[in-house]
Amino acid sequence: MNGEGILPNIPITGLTADSRKVQPGFLFAAIPGLALDGRNFISDAIKKGAVAILTTPDVTSDSPLLGEQGKTAVTLVHDANPRRRLAKMAAAYFSPQPEIMVAVTGTNGKTSVANFTRQLWQAIGSEAGAIGTLGVRANGFDTDHGLTTPDPVDLHSLLGAMKQAGIDHVAMEASSHGLDQYRLDGARFSAAAFTNLSRDHLDYHHNMDAYRASKMRLFEELLAPGGVAVVNSASAEHDRIANIAAERKQRLYSYGLRNGQIRCVKMEPRANGFDLEIDIFGERLSVDFPLPGAFQVENALAALGLVLATGSDLRHAAPNLSRLTGVRGRMERAAVLPNGAAVYVDYSHTPDSIATVLKALRSHVGNRLRIVFGCGGDRDPGKRILMGQAAAQYADMVTVTDDNPRSEDPAEIRIQAMEGCPGAANIGDRREAIFAAMRALEPGDVLCVAGKGHEQGQTIAGRVIPFDDASVVRECAEELAGGVEPA
Repeated sequence: MNGEGILPNIPITGLTADSRKVQPGFLFAAIPGLALDGRNFISDAIKKGAVAILTTPDVTSDSPLLGEQGKTAVTLVHDANPRRRLAKMAAAYFSPQPEIMVAVTGTNGKTSVANFTRQLWQAIGSEAGAIGTLGVRANGFDTDHGLTTPDPVDLHSLLGAMKQAGIDHVAMEASSHGLDQYRLDGARFSAAAFTNLSRDHLDYHHNMDAYRASKMRLFEELLAPGGVAVVNSASAEHDRIANIAAERKQRLYSYGLRNGQIRCVKMEPRANGFDLEIDIFGERLSVDFPLPGAFQVENALAALGLVLATGSDLRHAAPNLSRLTGVRGRMERAAVLPNGAAVYVDYSHTPDSIATVLKALRSHVGNRLRIVFGCGGDRDPGKRILMGQAAAQYADMVTVTDDNPRSEDPAEIRIQAMEGCPGAANIGDRREAIFAAMRALEPGDVLCVAGKGHEQGQTIAGRVIPFDDASVVRECAEELAGGVEPA
């Protein structure tokens, strides 16, 4: 970590966009935000010892926002896009970064692709890590708390620490929020993957065009010329990204279940996975794939594309697809009852992801397919009826329950979801809903508990109540059967 060179003639001891974290010698980034305007905290930062302020051009040296002390005590750094400037400053301050870094974006699959990439790298002997929704996964860095894309100062600090620890391969999730807010700027990506795009986060982006544009930044601005774009051949955005790659002199690797340079030739389901034959740039390979769900095969192919794009040998990397382990809360088999009924926990919380996980589970169902799901509060309300419709279309039995209602009325959220599945059971208490659905399971049934996945709490009226879907599933299984088969 070195503050020299970040600002001309002014060494700094740290940088932050949170005035509460300012220490003597820091640069404070005073950035206008959705909820708070950082410029209103400039004088507080100066009193705590900030020596430089990064902010918008309209804050001048005679601004009352600096206070009397600040007019002579600090250096102002102006930028029309202070978010991006902060990210690049953080990258420089915490340099060097890991040598090989990749990012994955899309509505669904980011967590699995990032973690599968880490597993494949590790299997061929590379020190590797993953950063995203599940926190950090790397030797000496494992945490269970994360944001899909961390704050830029936290992100670049983490990358610098990983490099110092000898971790030179990192896969990270690139969320639409993170891309739109320039959190990943300054990171040097060797390759980037795109999974898919469906309705999500419209409470923030307002329309699909803006949502799509945020994702495209990864390829238009962050993936450098000479890098590799790894793109789902079935995605409607494939051709757009292919055009971007051609314009920016990036290489393009297409992957998919049917088409692409990395594709499935044969996929035969079995109890807990698939027998695969895959074609990788013209070479054929048989793989005993250990995870259920065709979308997991897609995610694994995306991860393989990233690993090959960053220089790994095909014959060393590809056979390790058979050694992949599932990701927490992503089609995680949480329990199997003595009668053969199975219960899966999945993070699916959009109409498309609910449809995807249910279609994937259908091939493993001997009797009826059931789902328990809910919709988040303070988020895009327009997708609630669509989630209900997806559940009704692809499951045989549906229970609507609470997810994270946040500040909204939970009962009203359920009513909106049930407009799409009017015959569903309506059970607000999530634990009660899971227990009721599991008690009704018959031989050959499969139940999907959808929405929260890996999350360890339920947010209700400003309080976070400890809650883990997988733990509740196992608790019910033990009550029903006096034990639970290891998942």
